[in-house]
Amino acid sequence: MAEKKLVEQITSMDEDFAQWYTDVVKKAQLMGYSSVKGFMVIKPYGYAIWENMQKELDSKFKENGVQNVYMPMLIPESLLQKEKDHVEGFAPEVAWVTHGGEDELSERYCVRPTSETLFCDFYADDIHSYRDLPKLYNQWCSVVRWEKTTRPFLRSREFLWQEGHTAHATAEEAGEFTVRMLDVYADFFENILAIPVLKGRKTDKEKFAGAIETYTIESLMHDGKALQSGTSHNFGDGFARAFGIQYTDRENKLSYVHQTSWGTTTRMIGALIMVHGDDSGLVLPPRIAPTQLMLIPIRTSEEIVTRLREIKSALDNTFRVDIDLSDKRPGWKFSEQEMRGIPLRMELGPRDLENGVCVLVRRDTKEKVEVSLDEVEDKAGEILEDIQKNLYEKAKAHLKSHIYDAYDYEQFCEMAEEKPGFIRGMWCGERECEDKIKEDTTATSRLIPLKEESIGDTCVCCKKPAKKLVYWGKAY
Repeated sequence: MAEKKLVEQITSMDEDFAQWYTDVVKKAQLMGYSSVKGFMVIKPYGYAIWENMQKELDSKFKENGVQNVYMPMLIPESLLQKEKDHVEGFAPEVAWVTHGGEDELSERYCVRPTSETLFCDFYADDIHSYRDLPKLYNQWCSVVRWEKTTRPFLRSREFLWQEGHTAHATAEEAGEFTVRMLDVYADFFENILAIPVLKGRKTDKEKFAGAIETYTIESLMHDGKALQSGTSHNFGDGFARAFGIQYTDRENKLSYVHQTSWGTTTRMIGALIMVHGDDSGLVLPPRIAPTQLMLIPIRTSEEIVTRLREIKSALDNTFRVDIDLSDKRPGWKFSEQEMRGIPLRMELGPRDLENGVCVLVRRDTKEKVEVSLDEVEDKAGEILEDIQKNLYEKAKAHLKSHIYDAYDYEQFCEMAEEKPGFIRGMWCGERECEDKIKEDTTATSRLIPLKEESIGDTCVCCKKPAKKLVYWGKAY
C-alpha cells in the first residue's frame, strides 16, 4: 500500500502536465517555496544536480581556455544606460536598490539581470594592448529578473547560472568563439544530459539585446513545447564603442575589441525533468545523477548491512553510490528511489546473500536482472551506460517524431493548434510575418538552422519569396 500511495501523489503527465511537473519538483525534494514570491529554495538534491552540471560545464569551459571571475551584483544606473538597446531590452525586468540602510542613494543600483555592462566597465580599464587579448572569462552567480509569471527552475525571479564574457582582437575570433561555446552547450546536453538539441541562430526579433548575432540550442519537452536551453551571443564591437574598450594593435593603432557572451541556467534541471520524467517521477541520466546506484537491503540484518557497506566501499571510486538504511519498508524505498530518478538500484535480501547474488533494477525500463555479487561493478557499469544511451535515443526519437513541415498558412495554423512540437516553415525575413504568426498561433521563431535547409520558395505566412527556413514552436 505504501508504494501505491507514494506514486499516487504525482499527477499523471497526460492528465495535467503542468501539475505533474510541479508534483515531481516538490515530491522529489528538488526545491521549496520561499516567503519572497517568485524566489525558490533549491533543496540539497536539486542543488546536487546543479553542482554536477557546474562541474561538467566548468571543466569544458576551462578546456577552452576560460577562467572564472566574479563581478559585483549591483550595477549603477548610469553604467547600465551606456548601452541603449541593452537597457531597453531588460528595463521591464530590472529590480532596483534605492536605499542603503535609512539613507536614499544618490543613484539607483540595479540588481544584475546580466553582467555585460560590468564586464565592459572592467575591460575598459584592464585591456590596453593586443598582448592583453583574448580575455576569456566566466562567472557562476545568480541574477534577478522580475518575471510576471514564474515556475520552478523554468522561470523564477532569481536563478543560478553561468555567464561567459570574452573580448577578442578581431571580429573573426569573436565569431568563431561564439559558435564554439554553442557547440560546448550542445555537446553537454547530448552527451551528459542525454537531451538532443537543435542548433541555430535567432531572428533579429528574438536575439539578445545589444547582440549582432544570437545562437541558441533548443530542446523539446515531453509535452511538445520548446525550451531555450543555452545561448551564445556575438556582440561585435557595439559594447566596446559604447564603453570605450580599445587596445593598441600590432601596428600601434587603436582598435575596438570584439566581444561575446554565453550562458545557461538552472532551467536545465527543468529540462531534465520534462524530457526524461514519467508518471513515477524523475528519471535522471547516469552521467548527471547525484546517486547513480542505490543499495537497498530487503532486510536490515547485520550480515546484509555489512555486505552492502563492503560493496559500497568497493564501488565508491567507480560510481556515485549510496545505501538506503532508513527504517522504511522496502516497497516504500523502491518507490521513493524511483521518484528521485536514481538510475539503478541494487536489492539484497537474506536469500540473495546466501546465494551470492543481488537484483539490479534500472529506472528507465524497470527491468530487473539477477547478478552475482562478484560481478556487480562490471554489470552495473554496463547497465548505466545502456541507460544513458537509451534515454538519449528515446528523447531523440521523440524530437524527430515531433518536427512537422508546413507549406501554407492554413496548414501551419492547424499544426500549431493540433500538433505539439516544432514546425518547419519558410520565412520571408519580415518582422510583420513573424509577429502575425505569434499573434495568430502563439508560436514563436525558435531558430534558423546553422546548416541551410529548405522546403520551398515562398514564405509560409505571406507567400512572398522566402529567405530562410525557420523552426517555429510554442515555448516555455
